[in-house]
Amino acid sequence: MFKYNLVDKPSFYINEKVIDNIFYIIWNIVNIIQKWTLNIVFLDDDSIKKLNKNYRNIDKTTDVLSFHYFDDFSNLLDDDIAWEIILSETRIKDQAIEYWLGNENEFYKLIIHSTLHIIWYDHELDNEYEIMQALEDKIWLEVFWN
Repeated sequence: MFKYNLVDKPSFYINEKVIDNIFYIIWNIVNIIQKWTLNIVFLDDDSIKKLNKNYRNIDKTTDVLSFHYFDDFSNLLDDDIAWEIILSETRIKDQAIEYWLGNENEFYKLIIHSTLHIIWYDHELDNEYEIMQALEDKIWLEVFWN
């Protein structure tokens, strides 16, 4: 199962047992072996905008960025940080209102989405989008309806 560090906490409530369950379900559905650590970090909009510009050449803020730091994991130790999910608390709150989800559920949706990016799923092409969206929906249903 995915190990993670919640580097800092947002002003809204999040349930770490739900995060554990999300990672457990992803681990089972995708059948990925993972023993390294993922950081979950919240940044202000200016900081996330700079990262988005530097790494994606997009000069605007975003809700979440996903980083995987290695292509070859064979020499990593169990507690090495291999990935990071960078989130904008402001964007989560705005999207929670826009999509009628609430802050906590918007956060969980972004964790699912960004974790799939970390393990090499993408949505640049239509068929990739369909595959990734179906997987996100399946994980969401497993987490909250089973």
